[in-house]
Amino acid sequence: MIIVTTEHVPQHNIVEVKGTVFGLTVRARGIGKDIAAAFKGLVGGEIKQYTELLEDARRQSLDRMVANAQAMGANAIIMMRFDSGEVGSNMSEIVAYGTAVVVEKEKMPR
Repeated sequence: MIIVTTEHVPQHNIVEVKGTVFGLTVRARGIGKDIAAAFKGLVGGEIKQYTELLEDARRQSLDRMVANAQAMGANAIIMMRFDSGEVGSNMSEIVAYGTAVVVEKEKMPR
């Protein structure tokens, strides 16, 4: 699956637009991560537990978006974006979204 944040895939032509695709995940922080983050907050620095949580959530939302696009018969996603937000006091929502398309490699002129 080709995934780009641009409107076009270099050296490819869009032959069909399948539609909007997305992948969504909501993750809750555990009490252990909250305690570790609270201590880290006292001294400053990166809170690696939360970084890992958000990286995993992005990866999962991206995988779900790709599965959605494949189910529609697409072989590429253009204009891909991530968005995030909070759900409640200890949950994070991550969504990956874009436009599913079918692309073909440009033919080289003779």
